[in-house]
Amino acid sequence: MKSFPLDQALRADVMARLGRFDLRRRTDAGGLKRAAVAIVIAEADEPGEAAFLLTRRTPKLRAHGGQWALPGGRVDPGETIEQTALRELHEELGVLASADDILGTLDDYPTRSGYLIAPVVVWAPGVTLTPNPSEVAGAYRIACNELFREGSPEVVAIEESDRPIIRLPLPVATVNAPTAALLFQFREVALAGRDTRVDHYEQPVFAWR
Repeated sequence: MKSFPLDQALRADVMARLGRFDLRRRTDAGGLKRAAVAIVIAEADEPGEAAFLLTRRTPKLRAHGGQWALPGGRVDPGETIEQTALRELHEELGVLASADDILGTLDDYPTRSGYLIAPVVVWAPGVTLTPNPSEVAGAYRIACNELFREGSPEVVAIEESDRPIIRLPLPVATVNAPTAALLFQFREVALAGRDTRVDHYEQPVFAWR
């Protein structure tokens, strides 16, 4: 699999690719609640290699408990999506990043559970993770090259929708949309430099609520 050294060349490449990307941001959320997540580029367990941060939500949460997720949440009144992503990253994982660490953003992704998610890509190479136990059951550093596994992503038809679901096989689990859709676009645009859309991908039925 391709290697992604965690260095300034990677930072510059990701920022340039996101800067060139023809971003799709909805001016009207259409009744959906706006939310933002942070796709954080950090150091992998293998020193010098780039990873992204993935969380397992605590089962005690009322919404989407136990599911695999990116740090994030609902946009508060008066916040930008970038401010929301940074705030949630700090609240969930104890990572304090600034606007200068933001490399760019990806497309809005509408969910069946009523949210319009905006992914914000954050550069945080030397972070220490301190998961908030009231929200996060576990936090993981997944090497970026895992997004390029053979046979990934998996695109599967389901009876309940005319759209296929997307999922990503990762070392910790097979992760479904919406998280899988956001990470697939991150792979395509930020890491591979390919303009790829993901809002046509469905989520599994268990994530519809």
